[in-house]
Amino acid sequence: MEKTIEETKQGESLILEAKSTNTKKLYIESYGCSMNFSDSEIVASILSENGFNTTQILEEADLVLVNTCSIRDKAEQTVRKRLEKYNAVKKRVNPKMKVGVLGCMAERLKEQFLEQEKIVDLVVGPDAYKDLPNLLAEVDEGRDAINVILSKEETYGDIAPVRLMSNGVTALVSITRGCDNMCTFCVVPFTRGRERSREPQSIMNEIKELWDSGYKEITLLGQNVDSYLWYGGGLKKDFVKASDMQKATAVDFDQLLDMVATAFPKMRIRFSTSNPQDMHESVLHVIAKHPNICSHIHLPVQSGSDRILKEMNRLHTREEYMRLIDNIRRILPDCEITQDMIAGFPTETEQDHQDTLSLMEYVKYNFGYMYAYSERPGTLAGRKMEDDVPEETKLRRLQEIVDLQRKHSGERTKTYVGKTVEVLVEKTSKKSENDWAGRNQQSLMVVFPKEHYKVGDFVNVKITECTSGTLIGKAVGYSEMN
Repeated sequence: MEKTIEETKQGESLILEAKSTNTKKLYIESYGCSMNFSDSEIVASILSENGFNTTQILEEADLVLVNTCSIRDKAEQTVRKRLEKYNAVKKRVNPKMKVGVLGCMAERLKEQFLEQEKIVDLVVGPDAYKDLPNLLAEVDEGRDAINVILSKEETYGDIAPVRLMSNGVTALVSITRGCDNMCTFCVVPFTRGRERSREPQSIMNEIKELWDSGYKEITLLGQNVDSYLWYGGGLKKDFVKASDMQKATAVDFDQLLDMVATAFPKMRIRFSTSNPQDMHESVLHVIAKHPNICSHIHLPVQSGSDRILKEMNRLHTREEYMRLIDNIRRILPDCEITQDMIAGFPTETEQDHQDTLSLMEYVKYNFGYMYAYSERPGTLAGRKMEDDVPEETKLRRLQEIVDLQRKHSGERTKTYVGKTVEVLVEKTSKKSENDWAGRNQQSLMVVFPKEHYKVGDFVNVKITECTSGTLIGKAVGYSEMN
């Protein structure tokens, strides 16, 4: 997956409701994209059936797991610092503590962690979480344990995730795993494997359980949700070999989205992440058809230069991307669009950079995730391309991208002043105990006085002022979604 709007720069420890029969304690942190946080919920569910309750106190943990991200070098360095802290606590406080690495970084650096640096006891890749009980048994016997085998079938569709650090209102629902898009800068296809989709009824069952438990919003999640395709199991690339019956009854993303929105008309629906080459107009019409599907699309582009897009193996051109933007604006005039952008990709010239800035001017994104290129070992760019853009040039171009995005964010946010928006109350505002905070349909954070409203309410809020990233207003009543 490229990046999702919920991506975090810091880890988050996750708490599992205690089972009285469990005697061991698990401390788990997650870094990176929303898929990692969703996977941590799966891991907690598996381990809760094997004697573990979670804890927020590192020092008392029997098992410490960090769910890792390899998409950029900075993310890996953050995880390494956390591993240093875990091992310091292990040495000083709890020698019996076991330390493990999960996720994308685990797959990429398995031998280094276990054999060379000896800083972990087990390494578990994204498709091997069901093997955790066996791996822990190996560790208990005094052996290092590793399983990073990538699966062609595993979707964890048969596991009910434990909702960790949940507000009881919003939840992630995974619909695909892996990625078939071999972008030259990205490690995901190598760390998460080929793309496969989850059975639709399994997805519907999970959403119903969430609805019955009082949840009001879900995010359909995948590395590339728009290429979701269920035809009875197997990899997407093998669909050409499917039977006529399988092809006739196959479910793609716009059909799945329509199914979910129709079955749960009072459940707000988001999705992430999209790839421009796979987002078809039919999806836009489904969004327009259902008022409970949010008007926000995270649409990573990475560069505005056709030449750099080709070097990145992005299977869309600048013109095709702009045509998709035009269709979104035409079919979904209230939709907000967000981006991912990389500055300083190998061979990027000043003209390529100016092409990126001009694309941003054309789209005027509401928000973005912007980074200087960092070489990822194992990727095609890492193997075949010289990282030839000077660091100071990368950082200068990145700053220009950030400055332009900040300008556009402010402009787009100001357009909401005087309007009334629907907000799902998610939490108390960080700045005031007297205010609620929640997102509107366009994924903008809205803050307003609490009054008699509560978490989980859909509230109409009239916007009176704003910052570059937050809308501020006053409630004018409940929305029709209640």
